[in-house]
Amino acid sequence: MTRGRPGAPARGTAERALTSVGTAASTARPEDGRRAERERTAPRPREAERREASRLWHVTLSVSGAEAPLKEVRRALEQLAHDHPFLLTSRYANDHAEIRYWEEARDLHDAAAVALRLWGEHRSTAKLPPWEIVGLEVIDRETYHQRVAEGYGPPPASPVGVHPY
Repeated sequence: MTRGRPGAPARGTAERALTSVGTAASTARPEDGRRAERERTAPRPREAERREASRLWHVTLSVSGAEAPLKEVRRALEQLAHDHPFLLTSRYANDHAEIRYWEEARDLHDAAAVALRLWGEHRSTAKLPPWEIVGLEVIDRETYHQRVAEGYGPPPASPVGVHPY
């Protein structure tokens, strides 16, 4: 038995069941009854059709700027990896870095938008250098694996972690 308020979704469910509130017969209009009947008999889209599926996107974010001490760059990237647990690997030098990770998003636009905000949103908390984004590549999972299989794409992120160039 689950507890909750009437109409509240059970934990772990994505949608809330809609319920109607009965009206007094004196205030009900005939067209309301016809509309309610149409809604009850109208075919409902399947769950999979209602929800847009999210996909995995491989993101490579390149940043660059004024030179910073290597120890500080490494510490900042390690903090970013801690704050953003899906970070696969980071490579860095004293004036640039490359960050690679997988992002789950509905489409390329959403994945790119998240990637473009990543550096700026974590700049103060991770104490990242004041570098600017100079490159962004977002590819779907199939394209990533196809490139790797053909030998011309980025090699799999190995070893995972923060490494100098």
